[in-house]
Amino acid sequence: MAARDYGQYSGITRAMELVGERWALLIVRDLLVGPRRYGELGAGLPRIPSNILAARLKELQAAGIIRRAPRSRVIVYELTPYGRELEPVVLALGAWGFKALDEPREEQIITPDSMTMDLRTAFRPLVAAGLPATAYAARFGVAELLIRVEGGELDVSRGDGEADLAFAAGPDIRRLISGQLAPERAISTGVVEVLRGRGELLTRFASTFHIAA
Repeated sequence: MAARDYGQYSGITRAMELVGERWALLIVRDLLVGPRRYGELGAGLPRIPSNILAARLKELQAAGIIRRAPRSRVIVYELTPYGRELEPVVLALGAWGFKALDEPREEQIITPDSMTMDLRTAFRPLVAAGLPATAYAARFGVAELLIRVEGGELDVSRGDGEADLAFAAGPDIRRLISGQLAPERAISTGVVEVLRGRGELLTRFASTFHIAA
């Protein structure tokens, strides 16, 4: 498995040996969004060296966390049922880490898969269940996502589409999600740019996706 051996016999120790190596959990995070080809994983983690990506994939396969599968004449990597059990762990870790976010550095980017998982982390199904079905077309830097919320269910896919509200935002979207910035203020200060639709629906978005800082 992974090269690291902590010399302790416990569940947490074993978990760290399996997914505690650098980049491993980020690979799992992206595969929680959906199966990915090798090149897609590399594109989603632009700073990972190719030899490290290959090593992590091999280790995660050996641990039974991911597997290679043929899809339309190409090979993709996907999570096994055992690997998908990591989803609540990843979401909880994301919520915990969200509280420690500070101002983004210039070189930091938002990827479609990272933002998808951040939205899953911040999603409040009980709140959403009491709101009308709403579709948002959101552009976070180069990441374009179509976010559909209906009856307490969340669906996020890549690309644009018909939406009740289309908006663009950068990393400062965290200030809206954390409640540090009111929706009206987010629009007036340019943190969120309304592209089409009713801007007041940003209040519904902020109610649906929220993590207290």
